[in-house]
Amino acid sequence: MKLTKTNAETYIPSGMDATAAISRTTDLHIGAHHDDTEAGCYGPLIACYDDPNRFFSTVVVSDGAGSARTGMYADITSEQLMEIRVREQRQAADIAKYSALFMLAYPSREVKDPSNTGLVDDLKNIISACKPDVIYTHNPSDKHETHLGVCLRTVAAIRQLPKEDRPKKLYGMEGWRNIDWLDDSDKVTFDTSPHPNLAAALIGLFDSQIAGGKRYDIGIPGGWAANATHYDSHSVDTCSGMNYAIDMTPLIEDDSLDILGFINTFINKFVSSVAANIGRFS
Repeated sequence: MKLTKTNAETYIPSGMDATAAISRTTDLHIGAHHDDTEAGCYGPLIACYDDPNRFFSTVVVSDGAGSARTGMYADITSEQLMEIRVREQRQAADIAKYSALFMLAYPSREVKDPSNTGLVDDLKNIISACKPDVIYTHNPSDKHETHLGVCLRTVAAIRQLPKEDRPKKLYGMEGWRNIDWLDDSDKVTFDTSPHPNLAAALIGLFDSQIAGGKRYDIGIPGGWAANATHYDSHSVDTCSGMNYAIDMTPLIEDDSLDILGFINTFINKFVSSVAANIGRFS
């Protein structure tokens, strides 16, 4: 598959024919950074891992050059860091048995640029080739600007496809802002309990992030556990970990639907719920 950036890469962990591996995709994640899939979409990826009829592929949009780093990684160049992050992501794809891995190598500034048609074209072409039933990406309330850029470009890419070629579902996964504020009826949950050893291995692979100054190996599983425990205050836990998500499917069913208006519907419901509860007990 031809991609815009000269250093972009399509990696097929199984070594099978690339066209066959890509076209069998049932579930596709589109994330900003190396490790966003393993951190923010573990529930869906592990469901595919255990299901012989589902095949998980992922897209890493950015080049990873701007990552925070300290310790043994403090003095490496951005070019060296990009090479390390690509290597780490390939290893994760091998272990988790992804059907295909696309690394698009866009600088973050280009991901955030709404005039960057190259990224939208790349995403559109990947989605057309994969023809997934479900796409997972970042959600519109994410505070990380690159995550938000990927979310918006993903919606734009899907909207350029004919309705019959679009996925059946689009989910915005929790990331750099928890979405536990969502009304319980609006939360989509994905069980992250299966294979905790595999989850630890996948997150731990990204040593350039962990030893580089971000303890994702502690924070990410802790967040999953908190989601599962705090999901319902009046019942016992049904699993040991959850990814939260927003169902963004209406945005790809109705192209006239405004993304800000869409997310504001959930935010306004939260504001009304808080006000109602305070009113009831004041």
